[in-house]
Amino acid sequence: MNIRCIKCKGRGHCGRPVCAIQTKIMSQKKVNLQAKQDFFGEAPNVFIGRYGYPNINVGILSTEHYDKHDAPLQWSAENYQIPQVIDKRTAMINSNFKTNIRTFNDRLLDLSQEVSLAHKPVDIEINLNKKPNFSISFNQDTMPHGPNVKLKKAKLTENPKIPQKVDKIVSDHHLKATDAISKLRTRFDEHYLTKILSVGNLGMKKNRKLVPTRWSITAVDDMIGKQLTDEIKQYNESEHLAFFGGYLGNYYLILFFPYCWSYELFETVVGERTSFSTDNEFYEGRKTYADQTAGGYYATRHGVLERLRNMKRQAGVLALRFITSEYWAPLGVWVVREATRKSVSSRPIEFASRELMLKYAKAFARKKFNFDLDILFKKSKLLDRMDRQRRLIDF
Repeated sequence: MNIRCIKCKGRGHCGRPVCAIQTKIMSQKKVNLQAKQDFFGEAPNVFIGRYGYPNINVGILSTEHYDKHDAPLQWSAENYQIPQVIDKRTAMINSNFKTNIRTFNDRLLDLSQEVSLAHKPVDIEINLNKKPNFSISFNQDTMPHGPNVKLKKAKLTENPKIPQKVDKIVSDHHLKATDAISKLRTRFDEHYLTKILSVGNLGMKKNRKLVPTRWSITAVDDMIGKQLTDEIKQYNESEHLAFFGGYLGNYYLILFFPYCWSYELFETVVGERTSFSTDNEFYEGRKTYADQTAGGYYATRHGVLERLRNMKRQAGVLALRFITSEYWAPLGVWVVREATRKSVSSRPIEFASRELMLKYAKAFARKKFNFDLDILFKKSKLLDRMDRQRRLIDF
């Protein structure tokens, strides 16, 4: 999605303290001055495109001087702001080539797989077919990057540092991808697991293929989420708890109810034009893709389930995301996941009853966002089910 400032229509004259267009122009000037056709640098990741599927572009993301250019967990921990993230990502050249998702006899693809398996950025020589010319687009699901340029030649100048456990699992051609993620998720974060999966390193040999980055992000969140769900279903139910927090203009009010595992997400854009979308699941889980809230559904669920596992509780979870004008440039689904984690890591407020918690939530949303939560509560399938379905514990 290309960002156009609502007020200045892309002309950069909106008068806001930070304008997406002006930020993009400043980054463009910097990249155009420094970009080279042939360079030596470091490659931390690979970007798998989805257009033209199954014949897609594979891009090696690299920069001359790596400094947290591909480190969303560090950005979150250090409270990076949007301009800082854009500066880091626009310096990443996407040196790409075209291949089929099941073609694994390509030298450049072999090199890309080595980059994806390395736990740290790999030293690399890049030869492009022309000097990079700045371009950047913003997408709700994936992180932005700098210019897309066709790759002519590439060569690793060091042996990639691949963790022993990862090397062992990647070499197992009889292990399903879901089982591989299950074995790795306790030691490696989802960002690393996504790049391993996307470049066709996991799964049974006959099933291995390239997975577009946008899809692999959600796939990893979904697999981890389902595994965490199986864990938390063994625990007792939570109390009535309300959490609040956020990151980069994405705020979450997350309500835990003493109920069997259920989850509902409302994503609400607050401002001059308010709109919302929603998806949900109950104890038995979802059978179809959450097409209304898309990747945000699985990323939010991931963060919520981590908190429940740490608490050793299960709950009915109503997650209310408020997207404000502070989030003026979409940076990828990692923002959603980190905003959720920051929210549920805050100290919760405990309530004696559901009625008191919902009353608090409505008053809070009205004061913080000038938004009437009754609009969402009347649409909530989770609240409706809790109202209608009596359980033995209720008697």
